[in-house]
Amino acid sequence: MATPDEAYRHELRAWLAEHLPDDLRGVRFSGAPTPEALATLRAWNGQLAEAGHAAPAWPSAWGGRDASVLEQRAHAEEMAAADAPGPINAIGIPNIAPAIMRFGTPEQQERHLRPLLRGDDIWCQGFSEPDAGSDLASLRTTARRDGDHYVVSGQKMWTTLATVADWCELLVRTDPEASPPQAGITALLVDMRSPGIEVRPLRTMTGSAEFGEVFFDEVRVPVSARLGEEHQGWRVATATLANERGGVAALHLSVRRRIDELIAEAHAAGATEAPAARHRLVELWAAGELLRLLADRAIARAAAGEPPGPESSIIKLAWSATGQQLGETALAVLGVGALDGRWAEALTEARSWSIAGGTSEVNRTIVAERVLGLPREDR
Repeated sequence: MATPDEAYRHELRAWLAEHLPDDLRGVRFSGAPTPEALATLRAWNGQLAEAGHAAPAWPSAWGGRDASVLEQRAHAEEMAAADAPGPINAIGIPNIAPAIMRFGTPEQQERHLRPLLRGDDIWCQGFSEPDAGSDLASLRTTARRDGDHYVVSGQKMWTTLATVADWCELLVRTDPEASPPQAGITALLVDMRSPGIEVRPLRTMTGSAEFGEVFFDEVRVPVSARLGEEHQGWRVATATLANERGGVAALHLSVRRRIDELIAEAHAAGATEAPAARHRLVELWAAGELLRLLADRAIARAAAGEPPGPESSIIKLAWSATGQQLGETALAVLGVGALDGRWAEALTEARSWSIAGGTSEVNRTIVAERVLGLPREDR
């Protein structure tokens, strides 16, 4: 008799074989899609949601299936194997929605969760600022109370999907005098179509405009849009970031698939005749396998009901390094021809991986203090 995760794996595999069009394989949601591409991906997102495959980890009451950790792994592996696009809300589903489920009012949950799941509303996360990235508690975007509204002014940076987002989970400072500074932060759910919001795309060296900088000029946000209690936004922020970093166990799937693709391409091009090329490819393959083993250890810990440990920081470090090694190996093995197409994108895109989702410096500090027991640095 099949275990629940094996049964779900077979169910999802059969569903993808029946419903996933060939022209959607390998398609990813970019920060600046054409209207046609956005409509196509929204339609696919809706199919996933209707079938219960958009967010299987969610409670069934909100369109998920209360999936176990092993069922979630099966979902990630089958979606990766089919090269199927995931939901549009790559940040909203795993990060923001759980915060709304935990801290939101029934009215907020009813208004936001199902449109987020279906991709009808696209969400971004307004956390980082020009002088508040890893040191998030130093954020300066302010919100002053004016009757039944907050008036928001400030700037956010590196906001993923800001150029297409309908809503934003926004961190603001409501008490400038609070000590420690975390005590003066509040979380708001902000309609990105509100007057006073300006979004400017930030184009990276890959040509993508996935990120944006967002300016708030006296933006009025209803108090009813506050997520959690006033001055308690740090709790919301840490819960959101825990969800972001808690999903790193699936990061290895796309990297390992691209490693396999590079090895196959190198074989086809005859590049593996050179001993140096074979050496580089073996090193890369071994790094991918190490990443898989680290992920399996984290998944096993979660499946046993143990609390998250520092594994996520270790996996994030390995993922960043392996992703950057992938592009460098492609260039070394395939030569300058690799500077066209997907391998050039892999080379340039991966430079940001040591920053996104927690910088490598922050993750090394976590490993140093929580794994190696090294003393905390003076702050």
